[in-house]
Amino acid sequence: MTAGISTDAFTVQLTAREFAWVTDFLYRHTGIVLKPGKEAMVTGRLARRLKHHNLASYTEYFQRLGDPAAPETQVAVDLLTTNETYFFREPDHFTFLREAMLNRQPSSQPVRVWSAASSSGEEAYTTAMVLDDCLNGSRWEVLGTDISTRVVERAQRGLYPLDAAAKIPQPLLRKYCLKGRGEFEGYLAIAPLLLSNVKFQTANLIADLPSIGTFDVVFLRNVMIYFDLDTKRELVAKVEQLIRPGGYLLISHSETLNAIDTKLTMVKPSIYRAGSPG
Repeated sequence: MTAGISTDAFTVQLTAREFAWVTDFLYRHTGIVLKPGKEAMVTGRLARRLKHHNLASYTEYFQRLGDPAAPETQVAVDLLTTNETYFFREPDHFTFLREAMLNRQPSSQPVRVWSAASSSGEEAYTTAMVLDDCLNGSRWEVLGTDISTRVVERAQRGLYPLDAAAKIPQPLLRKYCLKGRGEFEGYLAIAPLLLSNVKFQTANLIADLPSIGTFDVVFLRNVMIYFDLDTKRELVAKVEQLIRPGGYLLISHSETLNAIDTKLTMVKPSIYRAGSPG
């Protein structure tokens, strides 16, 4: 079986063997399991790179991806990973976050939240809006990480099309977003108040994590759906070590920690708590 896509003057076919190669490549680099039926997605995302390098086959292109540190390897990972997100996605989680912050014990430490697969930043900035709105001047920090350098750079800009505001509650939209003017007409910009407390960096969740500290809340949503069970187990064990006692792990409503050995206790479906302080 082959899949192909036209790039102006020629059509490059993706063979079954090449699809198997890219499936193994993506799993080794990201932990993502690419299932049969995604051949058109692969060709649709990589065809322009073949044209860019004037290559006649995917095999020739894959020869450029042998070194994990090679720039083209990161380009391929960026193109092959899915980065769908939006503001206030799965809003029940942000209702829970607000309640948890209002009921938290006083602490001299800033509240720290990790958006572990932050994509283009909407989840991290949604979290920031909720924290700043309910903590009454208490210190807070949000860290967003993603494997894709492309979406991390977009997140750092804090600039989104105006229609991205559709699910942001009006009081928070007025308080934390600015309407673009001039060259930014048609966009909304995240207010400097949030930008100064939300940081982004690249990180591969299945590799050794950079030194990022510990957190009161970790969002690990819509990530594990792409992983096999062994990878999920390793990831949860790693993330669990970074949650402060009494802190929370939030996963997507479509995900579960069933069959994963963890000390986290389920508060409600998709929300888990680490051991209580003291």
